[in-house]
Amino acid sequence: MSGAAPNLSTLFRESLKIGCLGFGGPAGQIALMHRVFVDEHAWIDDVRFQRMLAFCMLLPGPEAQQLATYVGWRLRGWAGALIAGWMFVLPGAFVVLGLSALYVVYGTQTLVAAAFDGVKCAVVALVAEALFKVGKRALKTPLALWIAIAAFVALLFNAPFPLVIVVAALVGALLPSPLRGGQGGGASANASNVSADTPTSNSSWQGGGESLKHALLWFALWLTPPALVALTLGTEHVLFQVATLFSILACVTFGGAYALLAYLTAEAVARGWLTTAQMIDGLGLAETTPGPLILVNEFVGFMAGWSAAGWGLALAGAAMALWCTFAPSFVWIFAGAPAAERLENNRRAAGALAAITAAVLGVIAKLALFFAAHALFERQLTLGPVELPDLASARLWMVALAAVATLALIRLKANLLALIAACALAGLAAAQIGL
Repeated sequence: MSGAAPNLSTLFRESLKIGCLGFGGPAGQIALMHRVFVDEHAWIDDVRFQRMLAFCMLLPGPEAQQLATYVGWRLRGWAGALIAGWMFVLPGAFVVLGLSALYVVYGTQTLVAAAFDGVKCAVVALVAEALFKVGKRALKTPLALWIAIAAFVALLFNAPFPLVIVVAALVGALLPSPLRGGQGGGASANASNVSADTPTSNSSWQGGGESLKHALLWFALWLTPPALVALTLGTEHVLFQVATLFSILACVTFGGAYALLAYLTAEAVARGWLTTAQMIDGLGLAETTPGPLILVNEFVGFMAGWSAAGWGLALAGAAMALWCTFAPSFVWIFAGAPAAERLENNRRAAGALAAITAAVLGVIAKLALFFAAHALFERQLTLGPVELPDLASARLWMVALAAVATLALIRLKANLLALIAACALAGLAAAQIGL
């Protein structure tokens, strides 16, 4: 039984605490929300919390932020949704903004660059860990394995990331039997176990019509800044390009931040916003902050503005990237929640999400290859559209450090922040002895 809903000030305080302490990626952040919302305050019971989580895992975008938004909506309506959703994001966003500013000022100094060489090894290990975790969840059937392989090969030959996701969804929806291998298909499996849900008496949830109004409002709010930029500065301006890229990604990003990073990196590098090495550095920065890893988008927006016109546009680019990454989540929550019960037992929807989960494994495998090639090797070989590392150019100490870091994460369950710090110190040590 859930307890009385909090007032807005209490919800603000507890949501801010989650935003400030939310290290460790989605798993750690969801566990923290469970402890605060379910265990400590009993505002939401465990069954309802799991139902909300299952629904959020079916959506594109950052599921942890969407879960916070959903809980806030259930407790205090639209005001609660805004408080819980934005307080989950903003503490980490301010930290990433500060680190981005420090990076453009000090990032090229010798000692800082040496530390980031070590951090790059930690980033490779983090991507490898994500590949391992998604593989355990996604590869429940031989067909899922073939979808993952097909996605990897397609991306290796530079197929557009959104197209890969859409094709995987269509394949999963149209197949006569599910890919889940029983109930093991990750998000879709969780969804299939969700039973009908009705709000408790202490909920401020509004019905489908009221929810749709809020969804339409947030859809308009989401698109207003890009539209103003297009009207005043033109569609070729870097701010509009930032808005367009991150708005598209907000609509197709299933499987978490790691699923989009290779595509995002390729797009950002091709547009001249940053280099691949800088993107890997930005991912390392985002890993050390509270909040979702997708805050790396803010770093990309900052660097896009910085490369175009310095500080003023850098701040505007960071804000635009942040807005177009997280504002769509309010649209999905407000519009989608009333339909959640109708879709939870739909075979085609479950099949589509299971196929997407399998494709995401291929996406992360391509990301692992891409980041390892650029972080651990000095040169790459180009074979037609395929880019592979030149093994003769390997920085052996970085390869060894990345291997040790991967083992520490997967087998020893090492603390993430401690691992990143240790890798940074190893980078400094390597520079001192001339490696």
